[in-house]
Amino acid sequence: MRKFKFLAVLTGVISALPFAANAEYPVYNPQQLARQGYVINQYNPQQMAGRTNITSQQLVAASAVNGRPMVRNIGATNPNRITGALPRVGSSATNAGRQYYQSSDYDRLADSGLYIGLSAGYSTMISGQMSADYSGQQNAFFAPGSFRASDFNHDSVIPLEISVGAAINSDIRVDFSLLRYTGMSYASNVQTSTGNGFVDATVSGGAITSNSTMLNVYYNIDSFTGYVAGGSLRPYVGGGIGLSLNTIADYVVFDNSFYDETNGLGPGSVQPGGLTAISDVYAYHNGGTMEQLAFQLETGITTSMNDGLKLDFFIRYANLGKVRTSGSIIVSQTEWLSDGAGDEYEAPYDSVFHYTNWYESGRLSSLDVGVRLRLEF
Repeated sequence: MRKFKFLAVLTGVISALPFAANAEYPVYNPQQLARQGYVINQYNPQQMAGRTNITSQQLVAASAVNGRPMVRNIGATNPNRITGALPRVGSSATNAGRQYYQSSDYDRLADSGLYIGLSAGYSTMISGQMSADYSGQQNAFFAPGSFRASDFNHDSVIPLEISVGAAINSDIRVDFSLLRYTGMSYASNVQTSTGNGFVDATVSGGAITSNSTMLNVYYNIDSFTGYVAGGSLRPYVGGGIGLSLNTIADYVVFDNSFYDETNGLGPGSVQPGGLTAISDVYAYHNGGTMEQLAFQLETGITTSMNDGLKLDFFIRYANLGKVRTSGSIIVSQTEWLSDGAGDEYEAPYDSVFHYTNWYESGRLSSLDVGVRLRLEF
């Protein structure tokens, strides 16, 4: 029984196809057209033959083919004939020119549907510096290994980004991205405190990473700028806001200076076993992690490839917020003791001190150039 119903429905659909294929133009009802503001003109073929160069036989044949009376719009005016070249896409000719004059180019570059993207870049500039949050406090630089400020150090920072998004329309797309920066580090040299001044010291460690999640909006601006390179490139601008998780690893400030603790009087002025000097000061700064508000601005151009692939060549400014240590400094130093005979010797131990609430922080921002590969579905 089910097979019989299915065959009956299929036979009905196939039988209706020829009629549907021939119905290129609808047959309008004169009363319905009149309600929509049209006037129906019932022409006599013999009259029309006398007024124009159209014969009555031609009018009858045209009526039979069209299947509807001739109509005219009350508000219609005679169209003007335009000659010359059509305006180029992106000129001041309105969006209609972009959509209809070069539709193949426009459709090829338009964003449509869902996409995933993967980008890689190069940070041309890392701005910001680490500075002492305690600089304004009393005895701010009393702790060995504390310092005033120093710029970030970086060699090759390659920010990577993965994004998932969708096109809202042909001009606007929105995506959610995960952006990761690695390769930044603390400066390799600082001015560290001696208690009475500052001396040069070396730094090791202090790698900085930042992972940010952002909601981004991009807008294609070719309706204002016009297509680039004959329609093969499409300019855009965009921006995003989100959260970043910034981490700085532990680092060590090493001061190899030798400090005389006898005020120049020498070891003989100190009783046997007394402290005469300090050398080789290591200050271990514990790193830390902060969650910060982040934002980015981007501009670039898009080009299309085959199979739904697009390439975005971009310049991006990313402000990632602040990175901060945990405020803990552990200092290890070598001590020298008087031997009671006017000389000194190295102590068989290292003195260790722990300082807390000595925070150091800095703001991270980067200017990147890169390319993004997007696959549309």
